[in-house]
Amino acid sequence: MYPVDSLRNLIHDIFEQNSLITATWSQLRRRDNVSFTKVQVKPVSIKNQLHYQFAFHHSNKVLHENLTPDEAEERMIQLCEETFRQGMLCTVEADYQILISKKYKVSILTKSPSKTAANLSHNRKKQYVLEEGIPVSFLVELGIMNEEGRVLARKYDKFRQINRFLEMVQDVIQHLPEGRPLTIVDFGCGKSYLTFALYHYLSIQQRRSLRIIGLDLKADVIEHCNDLAKRLHYGDLKFLVGDIADYDELQEVDMVVTLHACDTATDAALEKAVRWGASVILSVPCCQHELFNQIEAPVMEPLLSHGILKERFSALATDAIRAKLLDLLGYKTQLLEFIDMEHTPKNILIRAVRGQAGQTEALWSEYTAFRDFIHADPYLERACADLLPGDGGNKPEKITEDAESGKRKPEAGSCDHC
Repeated sequence: MYPVDSLRNLIHDIFEQNSLITATWSQLRRRDNVSFTKVQVKPVSIKNQLHYQFAFHHSNKVLHENLTPDEAEERMIQLCEETFRQGMLCTVEADYQILISKKYKVSILTKSPSKTAANLSHNRKKQYVLEEGIPVSFLVELGIMNEEGRVLARKYDKFRQINRFLEMVQDVIQHLPEGRPLTIVDFGCGKSYLTFALYHYLSIQQRRSLRIIGLDLKADVIEHCNDLAKRLHYGDLKFLVGDIADYDELQEVDMVVTLHACDTATDAALEKAVRWGASVILSVPCCQHELFNQIEAPVMEPLLSHGILKERFSALATDAIRAKLLDLLGYKTQLLEFIDMEHTPKNILIRAVRGQAGQTEALWSEYTAFRDFIHADPYLERACADLLPGDGGNKPEKITEDAESGKRKPEAGSCDHC
């Protein structure tokens, strides 16, 4: 016999390892406190996200409830502690028969596994760039996979995000130069999940010679990333402490990545990429405050008079301006959904590859008409004025901290809240 804590730990481990195939709870502790008599649980995929479906069996109907892994673990513990006296948990590793006495003493009988994991949804299984079930060293080190290649339940969203990012890289890999080592810079790399993923994909899977430099302001984060790169033997992956505006150690870069660099730090990174002649730019902007205080358009007052709507419109307008300016600067630009809207509103990725996007005169006319309509004065236009047609204004002086103006120097660090 075991204390009830043993059962809680078992359930926690099953959800942590994402190993549950099916569970059944029966034998009510009291028949007068619930209207259902049995609950069955199984993992399902909903919009490519892992959930657990609870089927509550009543006398004349079955009601279903789909829960996230954290919610499912909590509900499972509640059912065994308050409602049922018997359970059968079938996992990839083993079957566990659970018996709970009136005094909450637990008996756990372990048997060989009787079931195999099934397809989680009616849809075809998604084929990821990094496949589940195949151990990937950096994912194991970062706590996303276990050593057998199983993705931990609480890290499944991160696993999907990494694969989504690599899919976007996969689509533009043909635009990167051939026949020589690649140089890639990641501005505001943060904890560098995607930096390690990019290195693994290009160096190990695609067998490309390359060097990747990650830049961030947080010295402790950079130290951790360098230690991890050393443990993984990623010899051509280096991390440096520094900000975007001051970084000038390279003359030519093939790919620039900037994820959640704050406000105009994104624009500073885009300017660097353009002046380096980068073949590919991948940018997820963040905290677009610049246009919020600039936008004026009386005809749009029903929208702009509401702060939350003005903030969202300002962010969308900022990214639209960036995309059009990149088109004018010699790129073909797409705005793509990076991760699902339910996770974060900051989910737009700007993907640009070198190549003529259209007639420069027409693009400039479209851009200036929109810019002037909302009375915008974008940092990126001023920064790249010498590269743009027409009079884009004077290039701004380097932005520094100013107590009176409140302006901030563009920084490579990503937001803590992103």
